Amino acid sequence: MLDDRDRKILEFLQADAGISVTELADRVALSVSACSRRIQRLEESGHIARRIVVLDREKMGVPTTVYALIKTAHHADEWIESFRKAIGDIPEIVEAHRLTGNYDYILKIVLPRVEHYDVIYKMLVRKIELFDVSASISMEELKSGASIPVSYAQ
Repeated sequence: MLDDRDRKILEFLQADAGISVTELADRVALSVSACSRRIQRLEESGHIARRIVVLDREKMGVPTTVYALIKTAHHADEWIESFRKAIGDIPEIVEAHRLTGNYDYILKIVLPRVEHYDVIYKMLVRKIELFDVSASISMEELKSGASIPVSYAQ
């Protein structure tokens, strides 16, 4: 079970995974060694899946976001694995989700400009058969981040 200090540690690490253990310990009112042990326990228990660096998309040259909604006529395990491989080989596809409703999948694609979407589209359809693809361009990012609520964690 997690306590409030564990949750605070998780919140601070989500905001800045590079925070020093000394600073983190100070913020959650623990000794450095106790804080370090808690972080290790949170990693071992899987509450901390990994630590990453978030890059500035503008500076990385991929400021444009396109969402591709996909319908497929195939739902067999083999096709899904082929699809997983096809999208995994395209670095511009940064997220993919299987959906309920009218579409089967949604892809989040980051691009240097809108026109580059056609390059990614052609790459994808060469690798895997799709029934229908509909794309929407993000006009403005209203909220972004990888942080998730920690209050539900057990």
